[in-house]
Amino acid sequence: MSSATENTASRRHALKCLAFGGAGTLFTLAGGVLTPVDLACAAGEAGKRTGLGAPLFVQISDTHIGFNKDANPDVAGTLQQTIELVNAMPDRPDLVIHTGDITHLSKPAEFDTAALLMSKLRVVELHTTPGEHDVADATASEYFNRYGKPSANRGYYSFDHHGVHFVGLVNVLQFKPNSLASLGAGQLAWLEADLKGRSSSTPVVVFAHMPMWNIYEPWGWGTADAEQALGYLRRFGSVTVLNGHIHQIVQKVEGHITFHTARSTAYPQPAAGAAPGPGPLKVPPDELPKRLGVSTVSLRQHPRTLALTDRTLA
Repeated sequence: MSSATENTASRRHALKCLAFGGAGTLFTLAGGVLTPVDLACAAGEAGKRTGLGAPLFVQISDTHIGFNKDANPDVAGTLQQTIELVNAMPDRPDLVIHTGDITHLSKPAEFDTAALLMSKLRVVELHTTPGEHDVADATASEYFNRYGKPSANRGYYSFDHHGVHFVGLVNVLQFKPNSLASLGAGQLAWLEADLKGRSSSTPVVVFAHMPMWNIYEPWGWGTADAEQALGYLRRFGSVTVLNGHIHQIVQKVEGHITFHTARSTAYPQPAAGAAPGPGPLKVPPDELPKRLGVSTVSLRQHPRTLALTDRTLA
């Protein structure tokens, strides 16, 4: 079977898995492209059939520690389930990326609880970007005191892992409900400089909290100045842009750029325009685990691509 045919078969299997929903997304790199695959399908014989490489990282999002309303009165419990799911992976990745809203109200006790729970992750590194709920305190100091070191308290930074360039962006510091997010001129200038000189064959993963494409502008599900950032990324052969915030999987492919939003581990939100506004969506108790989950990214060396896997807590 040619590599092109193998990739097509793997993609078809990945899409079949995604149709069932997932607790996270597994990201594997094959031929320079990230492809989503359900974690359940990535396990055992199903995983072998996808041809996935070693897991590269797991994306967790919108844990909302401190939330205790009817949509999920035990968000710590569902985060614990998520952590157990990650720790039970046959091949655990080195990295976990949390794409924001670690807490619900930016309270010290909420950050303490989140830190205690996430310390149980059996991974080498945890990388984060803030959500608007993480910087709701007057000075945004709680988040940056705990997670600001990699970015020198700017919120945006980059690092390299297994030949993949990771870029963490922050687009919530000027957050206004139902308004588009923004990156700002300073961050955009930094991004342009960060990407200069890097080979266009380098796979790039960008992670931010709010969507980097306009999913639904009336609810503020987008970033007003994202197009400038994407302009710096279009020359790369494989770009994967990850976000949280909307608590559901929405995907788009635009050229070599794949956009992927993640499920929350706390509670679902309605689909765009399906309710008067965004917010916690109460579903029957037996339905809730099907609406929560994580994502995993795996790395394939030959050909060099990234593949995503989504898995629910169900």
